[in-house]
Amino acid sequence: MHVEGRDYLRCVVCEATFLLPAQRPAAGAERAEYELHRNHPADPGYRRFLGRLAAPLLARLAPVSTGLDYGCGPGPALAPMLRAAGHAVALYDPFFMPDAAALARTYDFVTCTEVAEHFHDPAREFARLDGLLRPGGWLAVMTCFQTDDARFARWHYRRDPTHVVFYREATFRHLAGHFGWRCEVPCKDVALLNKPR
Repeated sequence: MHVEGRDYLRCVVCEATFLLPAQRPAAGAERAEYELHRNHPADPGYRRFLGRLAAPLLARLAPVSTGLDYGCGPGPALAPMLRAAGHAVALYDPFFMPDAAALARTYDFVTCTEVAEHFHDPAREFARLDGLLRPGGWLAVMTCFQTDDARFARWHYRRDPTHVVFYREATFRHLAGHFGWRCEVPCKDVALLNKPR
Protein backbone atom coordinates (compact mmCIF):
# COMPACT_ATOMS: atom_id res chain seq x y z
CA MET A 1 0.00 0.00 0.00
CA HIS A 2 1.49 3.36 -1.03
CA VAL A 3 0.27 6.46 0.85
CA GLU A 4 1.74 9.98 0.68
CA GLY A 5 5.22 8.81 -0.32
CA ARG A 6 5.37 5.99 2.22
CA ASP A 7 5.04 2.28 1.54
CA TYR A 8 3.33 -0.19 3.86
CA LEU A 9 3.10 -3.96 3.97
CA ARG A 10 0.54 -6.16 5.70
CA CYS A 11 1.60 -9.29 7.57
CA VAL A 12 -0.64 -12.11 6.35
CA VAL A 13 -0.10 -13.99 9.63
CA CYS A 14 -0.74 -11.37 12.36
CA GLU A 15 -2.48 -8.64 10.27
CA ALA A 16 -0.15 -5.85 11.43
CA THR A 17 0.69 -3.12 8.92
CA PHE A 18 4.37 -2.12 8.66
CA LEU A 19 6.18 0.82 7.13
CA LEU A 20 8.97 -0.39 4.85
CA PRO A 21 12.18 -0.56 6.94
CA ALA A 22 14.10 1.74 4.56
CA GLN A 23 11.52 4.49 5.22
CA ARG A 24 11.70 4.45 9.02
CA PRO A 25 13.12 7.57 10.67
CA ALA A 26 16.71 7.57 11.89
CA ALA A 27 17.21 7.58 15.67
CA GLY A 28 18.08 11.29 15.79
CA ALA A 29 14.99 12.31 13.84
CA GLU A 30 12.87 10.00 15.97
CA ARG A 31 14.12 11.52 19.23
CA ALA A 32 13.61 15.06 17.87
CA GLU A 33 9.98 14.20 17.09
CA TYR A 34 9.44 12.81 20.60
CA GLU A 35 10.84 15.99 22.11
CA LEU A 36 7.99 17.90 20.43
CA HIS A 37 5.38 15.92 22.38
CA ARG A 38 3.70 17.91 25.14
CA ASN A 39 2.27 15.18 27.36
CA HIS A 40 2.67 16.67 30.82
CA PRO A 41 2.34 14.28 33.80
CA ALA A 42 0.09 16.72 35.68
CA ASP A 43 -2.29 17.37 32.75
CA PRO A 44 -5.73 16.06 33.81
CA GLY A 45 -6.68 15.29 30.20
CA TYR A 46 -3.55 13.23 29.65
CA ARG A 47 -4.10 11.41 32.94
CA ARG A 48 -7.68 10.59 31.89
CA PHE A 49 -6.32 9.27 28.59
CA LEU A 50 -3.82 7.02 30.43
CA GLY A 51 -6.58 5.97 32.81
CA ARG A 52 -8.10 3.94 29.98
CA LEU A 53 -5.16 1.54 30.47
CA ALA A 54 -4.52 2.12 34.17
CA ALA A 55 -8.05 1.33 35.40
CA PRO A 56 -8.41 -2.16 33.88
CA LEU A 57 -4.79 -3.01 34.71
CA LEU A 58 -5.14 -1.93 38.36
CA ALA A 59 -8.27 -4.07 38.66
CA ARG A 60 -6.15 -7.14 37.81
CA LEU A 61 -3.04 -6.46 39.92
CA ALA A 62 -2.32 -7.88 43.35
CA PRO A 63 -1.56 -5.26 46.03
CA VAL A 64 2.00 -3.91 46.04
CA SER A 65 2.96 -5.32 42.64
CA THR A 66 6.16 -4.32 40.84
CA GLY A 67 6.07 -3.00 37.31
CA LEU A 68 7.99 -1.39 34.49
CA ASP A 69 6.82 1.58 32.41
CA TYR A 70 8.47 0.54 29.12
CA GLY A 71 8.94 3.50 26.79
CA CYS A 72 8.03 6.01 29.49
CA GLY A 73 9.28 9.05 27.55
CA PRO A 74 10.92 12.16 29.01
CA GLY A 75 8.13 12.93 31.51
CA PRO A 76 6.54 9.73 32.81
CA ALA A 77 2.87 10.18 33.69
CA LEU A 78 1.55 6.63 34.02
CA ALA A 79 4.16 5.52 36.58
CA PRO A 80 3.09 8.12 39.20
CA MET A 81 -0.54 7.05 38.73
CA LEU A 82 0.37 3.41 39.38
CA ARG A 83 2.63 4.35 42.31
CA ALA A 84 -0.24 6.30 43.87
CA ALA A 85 -2.22 3.03 43.78
CA GLY A 86 0.52 1.35 45.86
CA HIS A 87 2.70 -0.28 43.20
CA ALA A 88 6.45 0.05 42.62
CA VAL A 89 7.23 1.14 39.06
CA ALA A 90 10.62 1.23 37.34
CA LEU A 91 11.20 3.33 34.21
CA TYR A 92 12.79 2.53 30.86
CA ASP A 93 12.97 4.47 27.62
CA PRO A 94 15.61 3.87 24.93
CA PHE A 95 16.03 7.62 24.35
CA PHE A 96 15.25 9.33 27.66
CA MET A 97 15.83 6.72 30.39
CA PRO A 98 18.05 3.98 28.95
CA ASP A 99 18.50 2.19 32.27
CA ALA A 100 19.90 -1.25 31.40
CA ALA A 101 19.34 -2.38 34.99
CA ALA A 102 15.59 -1.99 34.48
CA LEU A 103 15.79 -4.57 31.69
CA ALA A 104 17.73 -7.03 33.86
CA ARG A 105 14.82 -7.66 36.26
CA THR A 106 11.39 -9.25 35.95
CA TYR A 107 8.06 -7.69 36.87
CA ASP A 108 4.46 -8.40 37.83
CA PHE A 109 3.38 -6.01 35.07
CA VAL A 110 4.84 -4.06 32.18
CA THR A 111 3.06 -1.10 30.63
CA CYS A 112 3.59 0.00 27.06
CA THR A 113 1.46 3.09 26.38
CA GLU A 114 1.68 4.76 22.98
CA VAL A 115 4.97 2.91 22.39
CA ALA A 116 4.33 -0.28 20.37
CA GLU A 117 3.61 1.71 17.19
CA HIS A 118 7.26 2.88 17.30
CA PHE A 119 8.77 -0.63 17.38
CA HIS A 120 11.17 -1.14 14.47
CA ASP A 121 11.37 -4.86 15.27
CA PRO A 122 8.08 -5.83 16.95
CA ALA A 123 8.93 -9.55 17.17
CA ARG A 124 12.12 -8.78 19.10
CA GLU A 125 10.41 -6.19 21.31
CA PHE A 126 7.49 -8.44 22.27
CA ALA A 127 9.93 -11.28 23.01
CA ARG A 128 11.82 -8.86 25.28
CA LEU A 129 8.57 -7.82 26.98
CA ASP A 130 7.67 -11.47 27.53
CA GLY A 131 11.07 -12.00 29.15
CA LEU A 132 10.46 -9.06 31.50
CA LEU A 133 7.24 -10.59 32.82
CA ARG A 134 7.11 -12.97 35.75
CA PRO A 135 4.76 -15.95 35.44
CA GLY A 136 1.24 -14.63 35.96
CA GLY A 137 2.35 -11.12 34.95
CA TRP A 138 0.44 -8.63 32.81
CA LEU A 139 1.61 -6.79 29.70
CA ALA A 140 -0.62 -3.74 29.22
CA VAL A 141 -0.45 -2.17 25.75
CA MET A 142 -2.23 0.94 24.56
CA THR A 143 -1.97 1.90 20.89
CA CYS A 144 -4.55 3.07 18.39
CA PHE A 145 -5.85 -0.13 16.77
CA GLN A 146 -6.13 -0.14 13.00
CA THR A 147 -9.64 -1.09 11.93
CA ASP A 148 -10.23 -0.33 8.26
CA ASP A 149 -7.86 -0.26 5.29
CA ALA A 150 -10.19 2.12 3.44
CA ARG A 151 -9.50 4.81 6.07
CA PHE A 152 -5.77 4.12 6.43
CA ALA A 153 -4.65 6.93 4.08
CA ARG A 154 -6.61 9.54 6.08
CA TRP A 155 -5.89 8.08 9.53
CA HIS A 156 -4.26 10.63 11.87
CA TYR A 157 -2.22 7.93 13.60
CA ARG A 158 -0.48 6.94 10.37
CA ARG A 159 0.69 10.51 9.80
CA ASP A 160 3.09 10.59 12.76
CA PRO A 161 6.49 9.97 11.13
CA THR A 162 7.63 7.86 14.10
CA HIS A 163 4.67 5.45 13.87
CA VAL A 164 6.01 2.53 11.86
CA VAL A 165 3.76 -0.42 12.78
CA PHE A 166 0.01 -0.57 13.27
CA TYR A 167 -1.82 -3.32 15.10
CA ARG A 168 -5.29 -4.76 14.92
CA GLU A 169 -7.07 -6.59 17.71
CA ALA A 170 -6.29 -9.75 15.72
CA THR A 171 -2.57 -8.89 15.97
CA PHE A 172 -2.70 -9.00 19.76
CA ARG A 173 -4.65 -12.26 19.69
CA HIS A 174 -1.93 -13.69 17.42
CA LEU A 175 0.82 -12.47 19.77
CA ALA A 176 -1.04 -14.04 22.69
CA GLY A 177 -1.18 -17.36 20.87
CA HIS A 178 2.51 -17.17 19.97
CA PHE A 179 3.68 -16.47 23.54
CA GLY A 180 1.02 -18.51 25.32
CA TRP A 181 -0.56 -15.40 26.82
CA ARG A 182 -4.23 -14.82 27.54
CA CYS A 183 -5.52 -11.73 25.70
CA GLU A 184 -8.20 -9.32 26.87
CA VAL A 185 -9.33 -6.12 25.16
CA PRO A 186 -11.12 -4.30 28.01
CA CYS A 187 -11.70 -1.08 26.06
CA LYS A 188 -10.87 0.62 22.78
CA ASP A 189 -7.16 0.54 21.89
CA VAL A 190 -6.07 -1.37 25.01
CA ALA A 191 -4.80 -4.96 25.09
CA LEU A 192 -4.04 -6.75 28.36
CA LEU A 193 -1.87 -9.83 27.89
CA ASN A 194 -1.49 -12.25 30.78
CA LYS A 195 1.51 -14.57 30.97
CA PRO A 196 0.60 -18.02 32.33
CA ARG A 197 1.80 -19.07 35.78
